[in-house]
Amino acid sequence: MSSKKKLVAIAVTITALTAGSVGVATAHDKGAGRGNVMAELVTVGTITQAQADAIANKFAQKHAAKDADRAANQASKVAHRAAVDALVSSTSGLDATTIKNRLAAGESLATIAGVKKDALITALVALETTRIDADVVAGKLTAAQATTLKTNLTSHVTEHVNAVGGKGMGHKGMGQKMGKGQRR
Repeated sequence: MSSKKKLVAIAVTITALTAGSVGVATAHDKGAGRGNVMAELVTVGTITQAQADAIANKFAQKHAAKDADRAANQASKVAHRAAVDALVSSTSGLDATTIKNRLAAGESLATIAGVKKDALITALVALETTRIDADVVAGKLTAAQATTLKTNLTSHVTEHVNAVGGKGMGHKGMGQKMGKGQRR
């Protein structure tokens, strides 16, 4: 058996043993975890220390990648929120604090924008369309999903702009969801 196949077999075995051991450990020893299981496997000769180290390193890499993705997604949301705030401010001609206070007082973005309401809706639709297109390029959405999101985009944005306190408006501004179950 090749070393890669052995490593895969060992990883599968450890995963299965870890799942079983964690269940048993939960009932008997709250401190038992993946590291303890691998140490036991090394002790009894099932795997070598080098293999245990390689497996632990792979799990650490997966955790680091997951944490990096989470941080990147959060940064993307913050950047998008700032872009929406800047767009609303520049389109309406009002500063962000005034808009936030008026939203908190129960006004809708449509009321705040006044005669610039249609320009605000057009600008927000363009911003969201750009984001959807970027998500397609980044592989976060398929072309079909993008088409679905864009189909009702103007009506969703209009609904948010007309909403009074709720529907994603208020201190957080435009919501992240564009329909039931559809996230970007």
